[in-house]
Amino acid sequence: MKMKRKVKILLSILAACILILVYMLVEPYWLEITYIEIKDKDIPDSFDGKKIVYVSDIHHGPDFSRERVKNLVEKVNNLNPDIIFVGGDYIEKGKQYIKPCFEELRGLNASLGKFGVLGNHDYYHNGDLVRQSMKETGIVLLDNAAQWITYGSGRIKVCGVGYFNRYLYPIESYLEDVSEDDFVILLSHDPDYAENIRNYKIDIVLSGHTHGGQITLFGLWAPYIPSIYGQKYRTGM
Repeated sequence: MKMKRKVKILLSILAACILILVYMLVEPYWLEITYIEIKDKDIPDSFDGKKIVYVSDIHHGPDFSRERVKNLVEKVNNLNPDIIFVGGDYIEKGKQYIKPCFEELRGLNASLGKFGVLGNHDYYHNGDLVRQSMKETGIVLLDNAAQWITYGSGRIKVCGVGYFNRYLYPIESYLEDVSEDDFVILLSHDPDYAENIRNYKIDIVLSGHTHGGQITLFGLWAPYIPSIYGQKYRTGM
């Protein structure tokens, strides 16, 4: 009886290991689209119903092929976005991946424009070439910059900051022409920058970087997150 119990335990452990292994191999290929309705009194009436698509941490490289970038662009365009924001870390490693990645991202379509910031991987692997490639692709770079987006009689402002750990940049200069009645979006690759905001003019911050946890136990908890605030900025709103 003891031997049978040991066999059952070993089989259970083996099954659990196989399940975890399968999850680890399959999960990186899932593309989950999350829909969020933003309700804010500061949003101009002319922007009611407009759609923003936010994409971050593509990490084109050995583990995320050019074909997958192409498929991602197709899926984004199928959502019929009015505005596209990209949040950095376009490549994983190796500057040879920069141009192929942005040749595919050139296909992104949004009637009111495409805007983005750089992530830490972009700075590590020739940030100047990434900036140049973004410009050629028609993506407006907002690393430590801001721009009004106008539609009809209304406008919203989008600001961006460079990767937090390298460029702790104050955003007050972006907001001099903004009142608390304006709708303002901040792009920051690293969500930790949100803790640095000391005013009430920013309505929403869009970030990436934490990947929902570098390694997660079925998306519920992550033993390591590249954030000094633990699980707070792992995922979600």
